Amino acid sequence: MTNRVTMADVARQAGVSLMTVSRVINDKEGVSRATRRRVLRVVEELGYRPSGIARGLATRRTGTLGFVVPDVANPFFADVTRGAERVAYAEGYNVFLCNTDEDSERELAVLHSLEEKRVDGLVLCSSRLADRELHEIVGRHPAVVLVNRRLGPEEDRRVGVVVVDDVAGGRMATQHLLDSGHRAIGFLTGPPASRSGRGRTEGYRAALASAGLSHDPAWVTPCPADVEGGHRGAKNLLEAHPELTALVCYNDLVAVGVLHACVELGRQVPDGLAVVGFDDILLAALVTPPLTTCRVPRCDLGAAAMRLLLSQIGDERDTDDWVDVADIADVDRASVPDRLSPTVRGRHRWPDRRPDRPRSTSTSTSASAASVRVSDAVGHDGGVPGPGAEIVLQPTLVVRASAP
Repeated sequence: MTNRVTMADVARQAGVSLMTVSRVINDKEGVSRATRRRVLRVVEELGYRPSGIARGLATRRTGTLGFVVPDVANPFFADVTRGAERVAYAEGYNVFLCNTDEDSERELAVLHSLEEKRVDGLVLCSSRLADRELHEIVGRHPAVVLVNRRLGPEEDRRVGVVVVDDVAGGRMATQHLLDSGHRAIGFLTGPPASRSGRGRTEGYRAALASAGLSHDPAWVTPCPADVEGGHRGAKNLLEAHPELTALVCYNDLVAVGVLHACVELGRQVPDGLAVVGFDDILLAALVTPPLTTCRVPRCDLGAAAMRLLLSQIGDERDTDDWVDVADIADVDRASVPDRLSPTVRGRHRWPDRRPDRPRSTSTSTSASAASVRVSDAVGHDGGVPGPGAEIVLQPTLVVRASAP
């Protein structure tokens, strides 16, 4: 085994003191240009690498950040992580990516581990912890940003927040189906502990209420946030309630599971059942029929969360580099028809699609509302967001064949 090169080795070969080597390594003043060049040449020849542990003791920083997600296999969180890691890498940080498998006990264990590792900051995505547990954990980390989660009524204003407006997204997806003539609309709401699922459910109910329709609790059911969860949830819901003609889904993975269930049940999409997802992951455009879904700019979401975290730590150097975070877009694909088929409409005597709703002429359109700048976060007066800043992303729609 090769012995690790130490600072003492560099000092000995360069003929200088340990203090001089330390000053050169840390780019401090008090060293002549010639001596600095000589020390750096020896550093290169010996392949010396400073100890991160020793540097951490001196600076009280470790150069590491925690990034916690509930499901690393979910493409949504993979893209969010990619966006965050790119920003962290550019600022000289390493990221510990931690997966909780939608398990609150495992999430607690992960957060305790990151605390022990003395990470400089933490981004926590879609936490499944109760408010009391989350408050306790947040208080033990030097800087924290929550993604798709708020702390509740006793919110710690030191904590940054980046959220999707799930209420608006749920309402938009449901309104799209109402505009197509549907009235029997079910909802697979995702994990019971998901705040996003609760928000989207609230939006679903609000859209029905605005249309003068009562919400039937039997048409709303939770499910795991994956393909199998959508498959089982859709089969159970559609077998118990065959009158349903449309489903809003917690995310695109759940929606893909619904498509599989429809094949087994002999329900044609979109004529026999319209399907709307959420997130617009790559798979959403590749399945048959392609999914109508609410688009979330996932990489930008992760980048915004990481920049907000670095601003709390004090390492966000260039305020002009804050990215514009696009709105969620409602993407129009083939899983929802422009109007109900005659057989469905006749069976339930539902009216035609509202005459003031224009027909989509594109298989993939993206409505763009005003983008949200990170520096315009709630609770901040301008420039780089301070502690407690909040970024809210507003949804728009991408319509494809599963619900045109």
